[in-house]
Amino acid sequence: MTLPPLTSFSFPTTIRFGVGSRRLLVDELAALGAQRPLFVTDQGVSGLGFFGDLVAAADEAGLACAVFDGVWGNPVVSQVLAGVDVYAAHDADVVVAVGGGAAVDVAKAVALMATHDGELFDYEDEVPGARPVTTATAPIIAVPTTAGTGSEVGRSAVIGDDDTHVKRIVFGPPLLPRVVLADPEVTVGLPAPITAATGMDALTHNVEAYLARNWHPMCDGIALEGLRLVAANLARAVAVPDDLDARGGMLMGSMMGAVAFQKGLGVVHSCAHALGTVADVHHGLANAVMIDTALAFNVASVPERFDTMAAVVGCAPGADGFLTWLAELKATVGIPADLTALGVDAALGDRLVEVALADACHANNPRPVGRSDFADLFGRAFR
Repeated sequence: MTLPPLTSFSFPTTIRFGVGSRRLLVDELAALGAQRPLFVTDQGVSGLGFFGDLVAAADEAGLACAVFDGVWGNPVVSQVLAGVDVYAAHDADVVVAVGGGAAVDVAKAVALMATHDGELFDYEDEVPGARPVTTATAPIIAVPTTAGTGSEVGRSAVIGDDDTHVKRIVFGPPLLPRVVLADPEVTVGLPAPITAATGMDALTHNVEAYLARNWHPMCDGIALEGLRLVAANLARAVAVPDDLDARGGMLMGSMMGAVAFQKGLGVVHSCAHALGTVADVHHGLANAVMIDTALAFNVASVPERFDTMAAVVGCAPGADGFLTWLAELKATVGIPADLTALGVDAALGDRLVEVALADACHANNPRPVGRSDFADLFGRAFR
């Protein structure tokens, strides 16, 4: 992918895409009429030079800035509540989310709970009796620093319970950021293992969205182009960290995956959510390790879709060609081949099955998944 000059488009929200787009933050804050931004980020990003420059530019423009950098690992409710306390103490009027999927999700939840009553999980998606998010949250501007979840273009936040670590999805259209500043340059310093894991997360979103049973031709088209972009750019982004074209291709493919999976996800994500809950595995890495094993389960139900995906990525034809390509891509970018290589304890197998079975994502899988199926999938992944 050859990057275009900095450009703007509105799908599904306003996206300013291109090298240097992060420097438009002060202009976007002014357009919102914001005076007191709260920057929400993680502990790794808050110490980076570009982040300090963002805050300094806002300070120099006369804005009163505060920073909450209490995000780490798989985000949980306590992180959100700590962010809400900082928002209230600062009397903030906008949330600026800077970071990967965890930081963006926490920022969305902070924006929600700073302006809504009740508990965070009162707004959990598709739960009987859940409260709808029908009024505006605090406005959100997102500056993604990884090409993975694509949360910056989504209407939900995935947050874990502090005690059980079970991931729950909080949903509402007002959670969609008003503006995304998608700057490939801020992803350049990302370590190779994180580039690989987040990139495989983006790939999983595109693949599972395309395979999901719901009918949505527009999402199918977006998912296939997102898959093409990730396939063309992931290995190079890992191998050549300062390749802006590859980084830009990954950032776009990540956002496309997040748009496409409004159609649904599937069995890979249910397995990954279980690994995050039970073994505290990074979400992108969990998807990356499970993707080829779990996707093989779907081949009999949608063989023609595997044919299409194989053609899109340019590998040997058919499901066998596509699954072999996936395994080879994992090896190329340094993803462990299976759960044993990842270091997950096989004794957790029964608990993994229980959590995966209870997860909502596999409801849209093209092939129904039962308890024995999950037991077999995790068994195959402990090689």
